[in-house]
Amino acid sequence: MNSLSANLLGLETSPYLLQHKDNPVHWMAWGDEAFARAKAEDKPIILSVGYAACHWCHVMAHESFEDAETAQLMNDHFVAIKVDREERPDVDRLYMQALHSLGEQGGWPLTMFLTPDGYPFWGGTYFPKETLYGRPSFRHVLKELRRIWRDERDKVTTNASAIFSALGREPAKPQGEATLSLDFARDAAEAFLRAIDFDHGGLKGAPKFPQVPVFSFLWTMAERSGDQRLAEAVVTTLIHICQGGIYDHLGGGFARYSVDPIWLVPHFEKMLYDNAQLVALLARVAAKTQNALFHVRVEESIAFVLREMRTPIGAFAASYDADSEGEEGKFYVWSKAEITDLLPAREAQLFAEVYDVSRQGNWEGHNILNRLKTLDLLEDDRERRLA
Repeated sequence: MNSLSANLLGLETSPYLLQHKDNPVHWMAWGDEAFARAKAEDKPIILSVGYAACHWCHVMAHESFEDAETAQLMNDHFVAIKVDREERPDVDRLYMQALHSLGEQGGWPLTMFLTPDGYPFWGGTYFPKETLYGRPSFRHVLKELRRIWRDERDKVTTNASAIFSALGREPAKPQGEATLSLDFARDAAEAFLRAIDFDHGGLKGAPKFPQVPVFSFLWTMAERSGDQRLAEAVVTTLIHICQGGIYDHLGGGFARYSVDPIWLVPHFEKMLYDNAQLVALLARVAAKTQNALFHVRVEESIAFVLREMRTPIGAFAASYDADSEGEEGKFYVWSKAEITDLLPAREAQLFAEVYDVSRQGNWEGHNILNRLKTLDLLEDDRERRLA
């Protein structure tokens, strides 16, 4: 096999890299061989970073990396490197910082363009196949960067130098031990309070992430200070997360984030680290408040992780894919007809009322199960009928 004209990812062990082994793109893994080739051929590098459960990674792969015309552009004018962020978090972190230095928001797939020495000079995240929502098409990006590399190399050098300088300007680390003053912690808590959505929980705006470190901090401050505003912010947030569509009401476990401000429509992938952090915070708050809902969600989520994310060798998978049968969220959404077919009439009616199931659906003609209209647990008999 000629490594200069072949996709080499079939030699890898990463599940994410193996997902791309049949792309017409001549992918190489991160390593000296890829950089040596870029230098020998005087080509810029396309660095694509993602992970196996990433929905938008799948979308870009299908639209662009499986497309023969796009692959030809990449193969002719770039050296293409694929990285699994769960295998190389160091590479992901470095180039995500580079993207942030360009004033861009982070996310995956991370798409960076590098000099043959590995210095980033431009980048982004997901690029569509065709121009969409103000985002340039990936082919347009490839053609423009090919032109700049060929005709305006000085711009590449200038950009790469500026990004490299920005990466070097990390805050100085304090010498010896350092502690935060109580006044600083109080000021931080007040700043977070101003950003809280007290109607729906979480930080204002969308998309909405659980932000467990923020709410763990607020709960700690509430316990130490007795400030009920802080406790209310945490409890309100956890109730809406536990009853929203971000929670899997049948299988247990939490999705990564909500695309809307009310926690209804999740980005359906489930991450091990999110579930671990949410279970820990829910357990802390449940111990103090004796909130029955939090107890239930802790038990259900632990059961989900042990049942669905534990591997045969006793380790745990890092993530659970958003897609099934090629569609985002297909595994998790329901029609009302499916509910009435599966349950006796009385139970089906109660289920539809409690879990917001209708004929028209609450998301793209389907129903995302949620209890945002019935935030409180029902009496024991009715809850048992829903179990």
